[in-house]
Amino acid sequence: MLGKISDIETMGLVDGPGMRLVLFMSGCKLRCLYCHNPETWTQENSKQISSEEVLNLFKKYSAYYGNNGGVTFSGGEPLLQSEFVLQCLKLLKENNIHTVLDTSGVGNGNYREILKYVDLVILDVKAVKEDEYKFITGSSMIEFNNFLKECIKLNKELWLRQVIIPNINDDRNHVKMLKDFAKTIPNVSKVELLPYHSMAKSKYEKLGIAYKLTDTLDMDKQKCKELENLLKN
Repeated sequence: MLGKISDIETMGLVDGPGMRLVLFMSGCKLRCLYCHNPETWTQENSKQISSEEVLNLFKKYSAYYGNNGGVTFSGGEPLLQSEFVLQCLKLLKENNIHTVLDTSGVGNGNYREILKYVDLVILDVKAVKEDEYKFITGSSMIEFNNFLKECIKLNKELWLRQVIIPNINDDRNHVKMLKDFAKTIPNVSKVELLPYHSMAKSKYEKLGIAYKLTDTLDMDKQKCKELENLLKN
């Protein structure tokens, strides 16, 4: 079985603990306002890779990953290629390699089986209210909630991340909602705020896709850090 990917990063530093091999899987159901990887929305022009190639690539750079690194499946949305990702995860765990799933939680099901072989889930929380979630993603929260329920049932370690966008969710009230939401989930070990940036505009232009946040400035990193401090109090 072959997986479809848009890119591979061999020295990822922000996609889980330690240094990591990161696979950016192709395909995504969501159309987030701030998406910085629109090239991953479809599986057209994707590269193909096998689970054995993933394992061999990790082994090639294993000296850099050490005992703290591992493999992260990101995207796009890895849960849309559930059979391939599951095959990879099983092979990686057979070789005692740490695995991370970086996801929006919106895939095609089979979540429980996949999560059995995942050490850490980095869950992208677009919003915690249905109307705001739909405004940002174009979809409902049903599938996100289904995935989160499975993470809770399996007591899977979770890192929550939310992108902070000027004039949309860059205020104390939204941070409080995220904080309250995180408190309802017993297996959350970290909550992070990511500042919105507009560096992907050129990608949209090349792909002929309208960029919906044209007039939105990049999020001030210092203000984002101050908002993140509210999560700790």
